[in-house]
Amino acid sequence: MKSRRLLSMMLLLQARHRMTAPELAEQLGVSVRTVLRDVVALANADVPVFAERGRFGGVVLLPGSQLDVSALSRAEVDALKLLGLDPGQARQLGIDSTTRSAQRKIAARRPPGRQSELPLSEVIVVDNTPWFSPMPSIVGIAELARNLQSGRRLRIHYRRSAEKDASWHPVDPYGLLVKSGRWYLVADVDRLPRLYSLERLEGWEVLPEVRRLRPNATLASVSRDLSAAVENRGAVTIIATLKKDRLDLARRLLGSRLASSQPIDAEQVEITVIYDQVESVRQLLQFGAHLHVTSPPEAQIVMRDVATAMADLYQG
Repeated sequence: MKSRRLLSMMLLLQARHRMTAPELAEQLGVSVRTVLRDVVALANADVPVFAERGRFGGVVLLPGSQLDVSALSRAEVDALKLLGLDPGQARQLGIDSTTRSAQRKIAARRPPGRQSELPLSEVIVVDNTPWFSPMPSIVGIAELARNLQSGRRLRIHYRRSAEKDASWHPVDPYGLLVKSGRWYLVADVDRLPRLYSLERLEGWEVLPEVRRLRPNATLASVSRDLSAAVENRGAVTIIATLKKDRLDLARRLLGSRLASSQPIDAEQVEITVIYDQVESVRQLLQFGAHLHVTSPPEAQIVMRDVATAMADLYQG
């Protein structure tokens, strides 16, 4: 367990060169004291890693230090090949050739294992593109990622979903989040976390000031909290009956919004769907006559009005 943790610490530091002890502790799932003990253990093993004190201190891996892939187990090499971005996302970042080069080097130095067993990476493929949704074309994402590496504040030109025109906002960025095949900028605004869809980001400027992040807040922790807030903000509970043979489709299309399903009889199930507003019930129109909203009454009114408008549109 400790050797695997030390390996994980080396990989994190090799990617970022400098991290605070609390950041490492959160990523590794251990205490800050354990992180500091592991730093000492790595230093005693002649790994060029050390801890710096002070306001801008942290755990530092000297530039140029590289992890020897030959020291990895077969399972660890396999895991490295599965983790991270899919080819489409790597292409958007402009690192697809680098990714392929790294994969070739890892494959060439695969540790020995049971030759009769196929590697896990040969029986699993990672594709984060949502169903029925083309990969969005986002101009400048590779440049934005490079700008974020400067650790500076940004001034973004962003159009909110409810607004017609974009406006400028200064933000303190943590970095980029890929969620369900879509890119988001994760940033603080007045010390409050926000998610910005890159599909509505029309431009940005790098400011001279260093970003000001909240203590102990990391890209991983802030992204996790924001994702949970989006999924748990539902305020409207929709009850509907659905044809049983459409339940698998509902699970795929509704995702976490589908809170529960209970059989009614051999042909129907009762489903509970959670939305943040009643107007979102329009999504259920795609099930046509296979679904009937039974409550609340305001959701039934929305479904009736939209269905009536559609019927009038196609009348005759």
